Amino acid sequence: MNPRIPPTIDVPGHRPPAGCIGAGLVGALVLLVAWTSFYTVGAEYEAVVLRFGKFHTKVESGLHFKLPLGIDQVSVLPTRRQLKMEFGFSSAGYSNPDQVGYEPDREKSMVTGDLNAALVEWVVQYRICDPKQYLFDVRNPGQTLRDLSEAVMREVVGDRTVDEVITIGRQEIEMAALTRLQEMVKQYKLGLSVDQVQLKNVNPPKTVQASFNEVNKAQQDRENAINVANGEYNKVVPKAKGEAQQTISTAEGYKAKRVNEAEGDVASFNAMLEQYVKSPEITRTRIYLETMGEILPQAGPKIIMDESLRQWLPVLQQTLKTGEAKP
Repeated sequence: MNPRIPPTIDVPGHRPPAGCIGAGLVGALVLLVAWTSFYTVGAEYEAVVLRFGKFHTKVESGLHFKLPLGIDQVSVLPTRRQLKMEFGFSSAGYSNPDQVGYEPDREKSMVTGDLNAALVEWVVQYRICDPKQYLFDVRNPGQTLRDLSEAVMREVVGDRTVDEVITIGRQEIEMAALTRLQEMVKQYKLGLSVDQVQLKNVNPPKTVQASFNEVNKAQQDRENAINVANGEYNKVVPKAKGEAQQTISTAEGYKAKRVNEAEGDVASFNAMLEQYVKSPEITRTRIYLETMGEILPQAGPKIIMDESLRQWLPVLQQTLKTGEAKP
């Protein structure tokens, strides 16, 4: 036989009263309303408030109130922070889900304009400038920006030779890619502003890396030889030009001196001729005495005697010095 189960006996006071249950539900509802009525926006963020799923307003950083129970929904975006995307590589510790792609090896493998392969790694730095556009105008704007960046970089690299991509054309490629990407972001209304496109590592494929390094070394040796030759040229040629200019200046000075002396002699001769025309005899005597005054002192010790054996030289010298004619 089965044992007899005693009947259940209700003891008064074991059931909670209905009022307590209602108060508990009301308190929980009040806590839920209070918990969902306030939200905080960080200093580097802006929030977009949706009311019944439709855009309502945009709010700045700080503590804000919203309608509870899912009536208002808030999307917080880092509008004051510069974000970045990495192509062909990935950095550790990133917080932006759009920063790293799924296939970095495929992203960096490109073909240049002269049909050579190159491995291009680059970074795009951007900001969210229009939260409303970013959330509502384009589906998945982060992935759209990645696709646009890759398309633009392949277009720019495809217009240049492998030497330009790897060596001399990096800055030009960055500027061209930035300009083109900014135009496309504005055209697609992504709500983003692209600040910078920066090339990181640009290398040939590993199979031709050694050969490329040899070519690059040869080009560097060539540039070095050209620089040395230009330095020698800049040292020798200005010196030769300076010496030539000095010789020309010396010749011009000598020319001016001789011309001035000749003009002075002509002026002196003309003045003497004018005096000679006026008084031929006096002028002739003066010229003779001046000439003898220049010649006789250079003749050394001499004795001039006449037929009477008188020494006339001292008298003549005194006459030449004083300029007075003696009988």
